[in-house]
Amino acid sequence: MLRQGPIVWPDFSCQKIRPSSRIFSAFSVYSSDCKERAREPGFLTIHANMKNRLEELYRKYNRREFVHPDPVEFLYGYEDLSDREIVAFVASSLAYGRVAQIHKSVARALQRMIPSPSVFLQKATYEEIHRTFADYKHRVTTGHKFACMLFGLKQILEHYGSLQACFLTGLNNNDTVLPALTTFTTKLTTCADDKLSHLVPCPTNRSACKRLNLFLRWMVRQDQVDPGGWKDVPASKLIVPVDIHMHRVCLSLGITRRKQAGMRTALEITEAFREIVPEDPVRYDFVLTRRAIQGEADLIAFLRE
Repeated sequence: MLRQGPIVWPDFSCQKIRPSSRIFSAFSVYSSDCKERAREPGFLTIHANMKNRLEELYRKYNRREFVHPDPVEFLYGYEDLSDREIVAFVASSLAYGRVAQIHKSVARALQRMIPSPSVFLQKATYEEIHRTFADYKHRVTTGHKFACMLFGLKQILEHYGSLQACFLTGLNNNDTVLPALTTFTTKLTTCADDKLSHLVPCPTNRSACKRLNLFLRWMVRQDQVDPGGWKDVPASKLIVPVDIHMHRVCLSLGITRRKQAGMRTALEITEAFREIVPEDPVRYDFVLTRRAIQGEADLIAFLRE
């Protein structure tokens, strides 16, 4: 069924959303739990000893020549921030499954929005977006689901002017972007008129939200790998994008003992890295995950030396 009539926007003020959200009621518990973990004997010593190794990895591998086939490379061709944030969201939302398939799916999606994804979303109607992606599919993501997400992004752009402006409405004094991420995903699913399920997970379901945190890393940080652009979101508030490789490496190194890679685990890992680099806790995400893919055992042995 096609959407009819204007969107009825709910009140997304922090005062309204915070008391009713399970993740916010648990957030203070998560934070204190992570900080208590960081004070356990031996915990900080391990990380202090690893910092030089991590910096060595960063200097050696955090370069654009090592990016391929990471989907962040799709962002490099978009200098206009209004395009880059759309490309980043599309690429990160599809970043699950085999790398080769991810590249094909992201490329096919962007090809249908040339030359400018933001202009495409501004001009296309609900019907045109769904018609454009009717035969699109990426693993469990159908063309309908993907088109709903794009329509949600379109509505956010119309209401706020940019994805960053929307995201900033949920940013507050908490240590991380978790409240803003929760607000943003709630608004997006409301605009999309669809739960979006696996495509855009919600932190209230205790998901680690790896792909959403990856999107934020790409758009907030700025170095040889991450192009950045969102200058109003502090890198100090970012959450480590925890995938299976990061989780296993952190388990082996004693950074976490949690067996499930959920939001609590992601916050605990982030808190550990914040002890090393308070202003940039996700600094080592790219080099750790890329090296772990090539060989977790070798990476762990190197960091333990």
